[in-house]
Parts: sequence; C-alpha cells; structure tokens
Amino acid sequence: MLKQEQVLELEPSTELRFKGPFTDVVTTNLKLKNPTEKKICFKVKTTAPRRYCVRPNSGIIDAKSSVTVSVMLQPFDYDPNEKSKHKFMVQTIFAPPNVTDMEVMWKDAKPEDLMDSKLRCMFEMPYENERVNDIEASKVVSQVSAPKPESGSGSKPLSTSLDDIEIRKVLEECKRLQAEVGRLSDENRSLKDDGLRLRKVAQSDSSALSTGSSAIRDTGSSALPSLLVVIAAIFIGFFLGKFIL
Repeated sequence: MLKQEQVLELEPSTELRFKGPFTDVVTTNLKLKNPTEKKICFKVKTTAPRRYCVRPNSGIIDAKSSVTVSVMLQPFDYDPNEKSKHKFMVQTIFAPPNVTDMEVMWKDAKPEDLMDSKLRCMFEMPYENERVNDIEASKVVSQVSAPKPESGSGSKPLSTSLDDIEIRKVLEECKRLQAEVGRLSDENRSLKDDGLRLRKVAQSDSSALSTGSSAIRDTGSSALPSLLVVIAAIFIGFFLGKFIL
C-alpha cells in the first residue's frame, strides 16, 4: 500500500541551511504548518543525533495552526571540502482521538498511516558566499564590458586587450624619452649661453688690458722728446755762458 502524502507544509521544504562560523552553536528554524481541519502529531528525526539539538522534537499541531522547530547545530571543525551528509525527516500522523501517550501511539502506528518529509543539511561560511557573489559579479561585468569581435575577424578579445596594454606601455615609454630629450636639450642650450657669456667677459677684459698698455706706451713715447729738449737746452745754456764769460 502506498504511503500517504505529507499534509504538513514545511518552510523550508527541502533543506536546512546553517551559516557559520561553526565555533559556536548555530540555530536554524523549521516551520511546520497544519492546513487541515484535524490535529496532526509530528516528530523530527536526524541521521546525526549527536550533532544536533531539536526543540521541540515532537508534539501535536492543532488544526489551522503552526509550530516552529529550532534545530541547533553543535560546534565542530568545519571543512569546506567535506560535503554534509546529514539529513532530517519530519514524520507525521493524524492524531487519534484522546491520545495521551505519544510513545505508545508512535509504536502502534501503522506504516500506511505515516507521512514523512526529508530535508538535507547545508553548511555555509560567510566568506564563501561573498566569494561566489564576487565571481558571479566579475563574470557579469566581463560579459558586459567585453568588446564584440568584428565579423570576419579572427582576433580574440584576450589577445586584443593584451596588445592594447603593450601599445600603451610603448607610448608611455616614448613620452618619457621625449621629455628626457627635451630636458637634455634645455640643459645643453643653457650651457651654451653660459659659455658665450664667459667668452664675452674674457674678450672685454683682454681689450681693456690692451688699451691700458698702449696708453702707457704712448705716454712714455711722448715724454721722451720733451726730456731730450730739456737736456739740449741745458747744454746750450752751459756753452753760451762759458763763451760769454
């Protein structure tokens, strides 16, 4: 005989997500909603009972009402390479009238009256979510900003971008070399101007020296005849005086 279909509405319906870090107790909630007109008994089972604490793990849900079950994962050493194999099962049955002992009821329940839903466990670390989001965002940006290849062109976008980078590097190097050549030209021009100024100063100094020496020669040459005239006059006066006396 086929088992009955689950009448409870589970939220979430297929998996329980636990977000790390897992150095402390991590709690996630499971909501059980009874949409029927009858009371429903439930209990929560897991494949790893030592790793989880479930409150409440069993009970009765009144008609048109709901119950929130807290599933608490105990601290453990998280390994991102290890996939979680933990699973939960919510088992339910329509509550018999005047039920008093839940354990006896579950023990005497017929398999065809039982309903169940299975959920798997998922472990997540915050940085893993951020990394996945960053990767997806970078993919979207690269797809949007990637240049479309022209029809008939066999070039690849990656090689084109690499060529553009190399061309920019070469242009920047050319600009740097041009600036260096300009700077050296300015220094060379400045040195030439300084050399011309020094040459002019040297020429003016040498011309001044030559003018002074020529003036001295002229003075000496002009003073020599005057001296001779004075000496001659002295001798003539001397001889005339002796002749008169």
